[in-house]
Amino acid sequence: MDLLKVSHGYVDRILARSDNDSSDIRVLLLDQFTGPIISLVSTQSELLQHEVYLIDRLENLSRDKMRHLKCICFVKPTEETITALVDELQNPKYSGYSIYFNNIVSKPQLERLAESDNMELVSKVVEIFEDYYVVNKDLFSFNQSDIFGSAIDSWSPGVFNKVSEGMMSVLLSLKAKPIIRFERNSKMASKLASDLAYEISQNVQLFEFGVKQDTPPLLLILDRKNDPITPLLIPWTFQSMVHELIGIANNTVDLSCIPNAPKELKQVVLSSDQDTFYHDSMYLNFGDLSDKIKHYVDQYKQQTKNNLNMDSLQDMKKFMESYPEFRKLSNNVAKHMTLASELDRRINADRLWEVSELEQTMSCNENHNHDLQELERLLQDRPNPENPSNPVVPISEDAKIRLLALYALRYESNSNNQLPRLLKLLGSQGVAPDKLTFISSLLAYAGLKRRIDDADSTVFTKATNSLIAGLTANHETDNIYMQHIPRVESIVSKCAKGKLPAVQFPVADSSDGQQRNANLVNERSQDIILFFVGGVTYEEARVIANLNAQNDSVRIVIGGTCIHNTSSFVESIHKAGEKWGLGVGGGANGAKSRLHSRMDI
Repeated sequence: MDLLKVSHGYVDRILARSDNDSSDIRVLLLDQFTGPIISLVSTQSELLQHEVYLIDRLENLSRDKMRHLKCICFVKPTEETITALVDELQNPKYSGYSIYFNNIVSKPQLERLAESDNMELVSKVVEIFEDYYVVNKDLFSFNQSDIFGSAIDSWSPGVFNKVSEGMMSVLLSLKAKPIIRFERNSKMASKLASDLAYEISQNVQLFEFGVKQDTPPLLLILDRKNDPITPLLIPWTFQSMVHELIGIANNTVDLSCIPNAPKELKQVVLSSDQDTFYHDSMYLNFGDLSDKIKHYVDQYKQQTKNNLNMDSLQDMKKFMESYPEFRKLSNNVAKHMTLASELDRRINADRLWEVSELEQTMSCNENHNHDLQELERLLQDRPNPENPSNPVVPISEDAKIRLLALYALRYESNSNNQLPRLLKLLGSQGVAPDKLTFISSLLAYAGLKRRIDDADSTVFTKATNSLIAGLTANHETDNIYMQHIPRVESIVSKCAKGKLPAVQFPVADSSDGQQRNANLVNERSQDIILFFVGGVTYEEARVIANLNAQNDSVRIVIGGTCIHNTSSFVESIHKAGEKWGLGVGGGANGAKSRLHSRMDI
């Protein structure tokens, strides 16, 4: 299951010429949803190779009339888009239209289009199932971070519809009619699973792919609340670090705010499909990445030296022929050097070595006295006793709040819990009360009583405990900054062995077909689709990529409502807490008072 391969196949299908199409130049019309989808899997050069010389938005009403050109529309079948297409066909700007929808289009929507096509300009209407964002070949997202409703464990209605429709698109594009399972303690996961099971039963013909598998694929819907630790930890691999410290949006990184960044590098693309160096480096830890970049720079220097030796016309001709590739290499070296330099600067400026070490200690070991002592030292910006002469650089408020959140989760049931006192300590340093309410929101969302009761997949485990023979990712257990292993690995291992507990992970039963699939819950799963309600992380994607690389018997893709870094995860829970009445002044006495009362009991 290669999502990039599926996407490229769809793009080729959209842009392929029909036998009676003689026009040399074509227009590609996109909308606000499909624009980013195309940009993730195609470059402008690739579109030009298909004679697409003009790309525009359907919403752009100021487009010029070009009646000598034919138009390809790739849009999402929303009511707004259908209305825009109706207006377009009633006042056409092009000589003909091929319309591709990226999800299931309803019969009434098709009837509206047919009634508006008085000039018979539409040559085809096709459903292309790509209503999701392909980030890596085994990672997808819906870019929906604000997903929670007004009650804990409830969906925002508009977001739920988008996610449900998007998941249908994922299943259809992968030609998967799966067994659907979900985490039993999650109403959000249960609702999505039931809705998908119902939709599949209502669209039986779409899910008849002509190939019968011995074991059906597995769609496992997980809830972020059952592993709130992974998105709170500082990651130490290339792709994850860039997202954590700079930010990645649809594989694009904004470098305009980076000090001393080359002026020509305002925005850069990080695509494993288009950048060989990035493909080979995206899962390397920071130490190995530094070595890889050094080798890459040495290669560039050697090629530069070779290009300077032009003693003849033949040498000059050879250089001119290779210049485009040389220029591409030069830009790529500058891009990765800039990224690595900024990562190094942020690591040292924000004391991330110290912060991360304590994060890993709290997430992988239980030693309250030691952790409390180290936590207080960092919260109070005291120097490291191992390097007392080093100047003390204050740790950011966000890092302190994350450390306190990890402490709150780890020692929630500890009789000597010092959370109220530590909250007061941060408050005395000027941290806004509104920021501190994140802790209460997090405990309300993912506290001990909210998480699934599954001792074998607890979020607090030593690295060595989750190494399961036969299906393991590539761990760096000697790296103190990468001890924590995301819970998803142990879950996937159980799926592959047919040992995922039915009690904790029931089968969706909204249709007779899904009921019959319950007999297959103990079968070994070969094709696994994992979906995180509440967002996935690049570190979890790295685990899945490693499992795919090391095991030919299992094919896995992973996705989420969004892709979190620590900041986006904190922000999403903070916003949710406000909806749930846990903000400052929320409820009777405010979240802070309720939290103190809870922790004093």
